[in-house]
Amino acid sequence: MDKMKEMVVDLSRAQSDQSPLIIDGSSVEIIKSTKFLGVHLVDNLTSSITKKAQQRLYFLRRLRKAHLPPPILTMFHRGTIESILSSCITALFGNCTVLDRKTLQRIVRTAEKIIGVSLPSIMHIFTTRCIRKAKSIVDDHTHPSHFCQQENGSEAFRPPHQDSFFP
Repeated sequence: MDKMKEMVVDLSRAQSDQSPLIIDGSSVEIIKSTKFLGVHLVDNLTSSITKKAQQRLYFLRRLRKAHLPPPILTMFHRGTIESILSSCITALFGNCTVLDRKTLQRIVRTAEKIIGVSLPSIMHIFTTRCIRKAKSIVDDHTHPSHFCQQENGSEAFRPPHQDSFFP
């Protein structure tokens, strides 16, 4: 049990104290951060995403000092910074606090100032990604959340599979 650790990621607005996991009478240590398969994980996922995105802003500034044109800088932003911000935005952004949302939007505004062009807001990226995800679920007939047509033509929710993570 010495090597076993537990990390709780609680995205709820009302944070509650988690009781430690008990296995064979001994409690498992709760940790705030760990490194797993080369990725640093922290219990507050937005702080790690923010840190990564801010580190990439340094490279954007360096490219701007090298006098690259705005279209190239925008492409760099979309490929590095925006991809980090939107990597898990559909699952994470809806549960973020207002402070976390402002922090993520501040990164986008900073990139706008560096590049000199307007960029899509973090809320626009979230909305676009959610709509794209919903469309892919509707188009995928094998997805557990897919809405299927009944024989009478009305839409019905297909029951979830036994091994699905959906309730």
